[in-house]
Amino acid sequence: MWKKGSSKKEVLQLQVVEPKSRNPIRRNKSDDDDDEHPYAFHVSGPRNVSPLNWRDLLFSTWKDSNYKRTVMACFTQAVYLLELDRQENRNDESALAPKWWAPFKYKLVETLTDERDGSIFGAILEWDRSAALSDFVLVRPNNAPRAVLSFRGTLLKTPTIRRDIEDDIRYLAWESLKGSIRFTSGLKALRKICDKYGDANICVAGHSLGAGFALQVGKALAKEGVFVETHLFNPPSVSLSSSLKNVGERAGELWRRVVSVIMRPPVDSHSESVTNLGENKKKWVPHLYVNDSDYICCYYTDLEGEKKLATNVEKKLATNICGGGGKMFVSSKGNQKFVEAHGLEQWWADDLELQTAVNDSKLISRQLKCLYSLPPSEQSPVKAR
Repeated sequence: MWKKGSSKKEVLQLQVVEPKSRNPIRRNKSDDDDDEHPYAFHVSGPRNVSPLNWRDLLFSTWKDSNYKRTVMACFTQAVYLLELDRQENRNDESALAPKWWAPFKYKLVETLTDERDGSIFGAILEWDRSAALSDFVLVRPNNAPRAVLSFRGTLLKTPTIRRDIEDDIRYLAWESLKGSIRFTSGLKALRKICDKYGDANICVAGHSLGAGFALQVGKALAKEGVFVETHLFNPPSVSLSSSLKNVGERAGELWRRVVSVIMRPPVDSHSESVTNLGENKKKWVPHLYVNDSDYICCYYTDLEGEKKLATNVEKKLATNICGGGGKMFVSSKGNQKFVEAHGLEQWWADDLELQTAVNDSKLISRQLKCLYSLPPSEQSPVKAR
């Protein structure tokens, strides 16, 4: 049990956060010793979020993008706490995690467990109709998802650190998590709730490594034409593969300049097909929440190079690709400590100020390029002079 004044520290997803002032709108204080745990919802959760009530039937709080971001971050925090509750053998009464979804009228329906170590790395939350009815919320508010799939990031605790770091290294090396058991389980879970409720009623979210999983399972379904609303908090942007691709891009740009001297540009029909590609395809636009002081995700803010395209066709293709890129929200507070810049708590903080950049990230455009680029069979060959 947690006791006030104890020297014991919990380490969540590469961050250690200090509790903020008590949230005035929730919970009746009990005599449980866990009341003052630094990750209790009333201690470190959002302080100015109004509970749902009958007014949401007329003016849905879920239409507010700040509210939705806050809730997605809270659901992701809940996944971290599900694993900590498991490790510390907390029962239903003392568990920390449920307090992070109950105020928003959601319930836990499934946990995603790594069969190798038994750790919880993800969870499915669904709209809790009975809880909503108790507060006279007769129907689900507009824009509130029927279900949310959320993934946690790296948890530096002995029972989980081995498998978490293994996936961290996997992403660092290959910029891909497809070889992970967790990717397979996550994709299966996302397919299931999409089949049950429809992709328009689903959200997927994640933080840090979990954002990497959320991005890749969402991208996998987007390739099949299934577009799920996705919220990525501090997604990883550093990888050896990405660095090698950047070198390759620079070499490729130089080569294109050489080729342009001796080769003609593609025919007009190719240009038209590229334009039609962008017009006819529905776009998947994940939401990225990035702190420019966080060296794990800061490279998503790199805009350099998107304007340095060799041919007119490439420019048209880039425009269409960027139209399906990510919607990025950047937090910039100058120099911050890593644990603050990478922490999940910042995304529900009262003093959060965001800069919005739509479709400007070089990295996310490259990551999603395969969704919108023409297949080889549809590309026109380049004709020599």
